[in-house]
Amino acid sequence: MRGAQQRHTEPVDVHLLLRRDRTTGPEVLLSRRAGSVYAAGMWHMPSGHLDGPCEDVVEALVREAREETGVTIDPADVRAAVTVHHRSPGGDARVGMFFEVRRWGGTPCIREPQVCDAMDWFSLDDLPAPMVAYCRAGLDAYRSGGRLAVHFHQPGDAVAYLPEEDRLRLIPAIDDPAASGLPEAAVREFAEQTVGRITQWTDTSWAREGSRVWRARGMAGGTWYVKVHPNDRFHNREVAASRTWVPHLGATAPRLVAADAQLRTVVITAVPGRPLDGSVHSSEEQRRLFQQIGALATAIHRSAPAHPGAADSGSALTKVERRLRGARLHLGPGDEEFVRALVRRAADLPGLDHVPTHGDFQLRNLLRAEDGSLSVIDFERSDPGPAIRDLVRLSDAWAGRPDLYEAFMAGYGRKLTPAEEERLAFDSALDALSGIQHGTAHGDPELLERGRRTLARLRAEDRR
Repeated sequence: MRGAQQRHTEPVDVHLLLRRDRTTGPEVLLSRRAGSVYAAGMWHMPSGHLDGPCEDVVEALVREAREETGVTIDPADVRAAVTVHHRSPGGDARVGMFFEVRRWGGTPCIREPQVCDAMDWFSLDDLPAPMVAYCRAGLDAYRSGGRLAVHFHQPGDAVAYLPEEDRLRLIPAIDDPAASGLPEAAVREFAEQTVGRITQWTDTSWAREGSRVWRARGMAGGTWYVKVHPNDRFHNREVAASRTWVPHLGATAPRLVAADAQLRTVVITAVPGRPLDGSVHSSEEQRRLFQQIGALATAIHRSAPAHPGAADSGSALTKVERRLRGARLHLGPGDEEFVRALVRRAADLPGLDHVPTHGDFQLRNLLRAEDGSLSVIDFERSDPGPAIRDLVRLSDAWAGRPDLYEAFMAGYGRKLTPAEEERLAFDSALDALSGIQHGTAHGDPELLERGRRTLARLRAEDRR
């Protein structure tokens, strides 16, 4: 005891989660409170308090089940489900222990009509109203797989469950694999204010990117992605694209649900499919896929009107010099001279029209669904620019496969102009230097080798 403060004591109650499984899903037995009792007219689970200090929680559950529903339960069939630390709107607190039972004897019926006027089975995914918020908190925690939860009403809250007054807070267990990979509290709160309670967070971030991405599953079964950008530039780009040209892509792109500039966080819808990166397909299937990719690329580039772009050889030259400094030690013989020759040729190119571009259009950001449809994700590098900006990373995928290049162009609907071909070679070399520089600085041999392969490919194509 600290000072003169009274030791904190609270009653313990037990709740029966009598469960039966049907083809339509699991169901739970609920009873409706009646008469001169607390929360009359509201649905609740069979429950009650311990009868004195000599009764344990399992004995109390078995007794309450028999008294309220008439069913007999073997203590060996009682399973601990979840514990809820609850406080009522009036300030009284208690600890509720919820137990799952799937085997029992007898048929549930109303045994205490003076305090219960209805009893029925309800789907866990379609609970009735009005329901006691405390009971609903225990069921929601159970459905989410939680073991411990806090449910503290605020003064003035309703006794009945109301979504806008949902006070349930799940406490992760020590063996919860997602516990160490949760986003920060402010991000979780923002996401749940947007889509409702989230019961499962799965970190799906890509190892090489600064952005963090989680797949969030809601209580009612919905799925979203929550993304935290590493800087304002990426956040603003993704939000701007998602609010302007991305909606024109329809079902082939996720929809922005909400954005918070201070948290640099977006909540987006989930689109079906698996990344094409690493997937295995026959040659014929690959050609069909690349034709689809070409059609998706042209949908992106035509999602907003094009406007003239100025030649930017000055800024491009600055980028080349900076990246050459970081990559020079890992270049092959003749690589630097080749890159400088590309710079000189690029200086004479006319400005290309600027269109919406994805900015990171490559196989890992393209998803293929079971029905064969394609979707594109991740717009944090989106920016107006020449259309060939989206072919830089993709060109690695058709290297040595002219049939895939032709399939892409068939889907794209037109051939590249000579100026675009030159600019594609230059931008690809610039991207290769960036990969070599980044791979060197961060100890990533795969990026380093990919950059060197790209330079070797560009030189071979240039000789041809």
